[in-house]
Amino acid sequence: MADAEAMDVEFRSDVDVELIKSAASDADVLWAARVSTKGESSLAEVEADPARSRGLINYLMRDRHGTPFEHSSMTFYVKAPIFVFREFMRHRTFSFNEESGRYRRLAPVFYVPAPDRKLVQEGKPGKYVFVDGTPEQHKLVTEATKDSYRQSYRAYLEMLDVGVAREVARTVLPVGLYSSMYATCNARALMNFLSLRTKREDSKFPSFPQREIEMVAEQMEEQWAALMPLTHAAFEANGRVAP
Repeated sequence: MADAEAMDVEFRSDVDVELIKSAASDADVLWAARVSTKGESSLAEVEADPARSRGLINYLMRDRHGTPFEHSSMTFYVKAPIFVFREFMRHRTFSFNEESGRYRRLAPVFYVPAPDRKLVQEGKPGKYVFVDGTPEQHKLVTEATKDSYRQSYRAYLEMLDVGVAREVARTVLPVGLYSSMYATCNARALMNFLSLRTKREDSKFPSFPQREIEMVAEQMEEQWAALMPLTHAAFEANGRVAP
């Protein structure tokens, strides 16, 4: 039988987000917008009047002229718990490719909430808030999740050891298991994702994301803001609403 102590189970409370490749800049937005009135534009023309370029991007964002923001591409590598991916994949304007438990043995890396993770829900759906748990609650969550993970992964290995197919053995694994994927989107799709998956006081429309997917969104936003600073500034200035 599989030995739980020999499994090298890893417990994490964070996520990984890496920008793998991109073709995304504020100039992409400007070219796409100006072609309707001026035809082809040059980079020199875009850079010649920064204030005008900033104003055009802000106008497009404010009045929700969204298609110019679609002429960009970003591919992120994301490593996070499976339950995060299941929320993420509701955003069908992304393209996804995730690692498969049918074709590879899944590594024993599992999510355990960090000590600062709020644990207790108060209020009714639509109006509830999350508050800190007690030390006893945090202790129970940590111990119970770790025990459950070890037991499920032991069962997974036992089935693999006797020749059960990976696609069958994986059924015992929980959604707290880490998976990895590539996610590709344009700036407009990313802004829609960020508007829903981050909680910000300056948002025009309130959002109540689960903290774990917000951790992914925060890292994606930081990397996108470095690529398209004018677009990101306009997104924030106009209430974080996707155009």
